[in-house]
Order: sequence, then structure tokens, then C-alpha cells
Amino acid sequence: MARDLGRVGAILIFGGLLAGAAAGPVLAEPGQPTPAALVSLVDGLEQAANAQDLATVIAFYSADFSHGDGFDRNSYEAALAALWQAYPQLTYDVALVSWEATTEGGFITETVTQISGTRFERGRDYTLTAEIQSRQRVVNGQITDQEILSEQTRLVAGANPPTVVLNIPKQVSPGDRYPFDAIVQEPLGNQRLLGQVVDEGVTATDFMVPRPVDLEPLAAGGLFKIGNAPDSPDQRWISSVLVRSDGWVIDTRRLNVA
Repeated sequence: MARDLGRVGAILIFGGLLAGAAAGPVLAEPGQPTPAALVSLVDGLEQAANAQDLATVIAFYSADFSHGDGFDRNSYEAALAALWQAYPQLTYDVALVSWEATTEGGFITETVTQISGTRFERGRDYTLTAEIQSRQRVVNGQITDQEILSEQTRLVAGANPPTVVLNIPKQVSPGDRYPFDAIVQEPLGNQRLLGQVVDEGVTATDFMVPRPVDLEPLAAGGLFKIGNAPDSPDQRWISSVLVRSDGWVIDTRRLNVA
């Protein structure tokens, strides 16, 4: 089985920033409303992202844009184009959690973004959902850099995919062992359950390339593993893949090793 999610999760991080408008005024301090320039920026990004207007979206990013995962402006544009080709009807919904004015007249913002969409391929619907929390710096009306604070994505397919609860820490120390549980909520009955855990380093390359996954028969109702964190600081994508005859689900979380 090819892991259809590929590295969609990380590019959705950028999608999260693109969602734009806050649900209401966000205050840096009591009595201090969100600046009009910042509202205009996120509103413009939201409209362009939901229209999948790539040229307008990219214009909001500075020429020297950098990202903690390794993207620059050009590689971000290419990855976003590939994502939108695969998912032509993504919906973005963002909340502007906080903002802070900087000494150069810009802002540091934090956003939490919900993303959802469905695509149809080979006679099957694939439903993608994601939630991303990110921090970005804005200078002269353009985004200059971005950092992902947390990330979770889910891809499901089939008539009745498993309902899964995923338990994994957001952050561990280098060299730590940590629990990873992906628990199927429905009784197995006579159905066969297959699964696997995939551990990948966060990267900006080979974004939409499917990854092969060797599925194993599971005796219990889910995946129950102990992970080993790298010995040095890192960012990891940890995914559970669970497959039944009537559907499957891939859950991915970002693990910060610091």
C-alpha cells in the first residue's frame, strides 16, 4: 500500500497561514485592537487561498521568505501548487490567536487554522482535514518567515473508515522514549485490521511523492508502540496507518524533539 498522504501535512501548514481572517478583534494588550494593516493582510490571504489564486498568495510573501522546515519562496510556491492540484477544493478557516508589534514596524502573529477538503481518485473519495498552529513574522505587509508550533492531519477513505484516537506527546527531549497509541474505537468483530507506524523527518522536499508502507496484521484494536526520539533536536512526522476492509485512516502528528 502506498501512503497516499505523502507529505501533504506539512504543506498544509502554509495553507493554515493562508486562511486569513480572525473570528474577531484580537488584542495584543487590553484595549488595543488588531491593526488594519494586519487585518487586510490575513483577509487578502484568506480570499486568495480559498480561490486557489496562487499568484496573489505568493505576492504576500517576501522574496527572502524562509521557513523552519526548509522552504523558501520558490519551493513553497511549487509545493502549494502541487497540493492544490491534488485537492482543488480545500477550505481554510483560521483564528488569529495573537499578534505583537515589532520594532521595525511589523508584526509577529500566531494563528490556528482548520483545513478540510475532498478529492476523488480511482473511484474513491479521499477526505483530508488538518489543524495547524503557526507563528509568522510580517514586515512591510509581507510574510518574511514562519515556524510551525503544532500540526495534525488526517486522511480517510472508504465507506466506513475506523474511528481512531491518537495519543502522542507534542514534545519530547532528545533520546527520550515516548508512548504512541492509535486506538480504534469500534470492536473488531470478524474484521481484519492492518496497520503501521511511520516516522519521518520534517522536510521541504519530495512533497507529493507517495511513500510505500508495509502493513502488518494487528491482533489488538490499534497500534500500541514505544517511540525512540533522536539523540539531537529535531522535528518529526509520526503517522499511524490503519486499514480495514471497509475503510482506512492515516493520522499524522508533528513531534518536536527539543
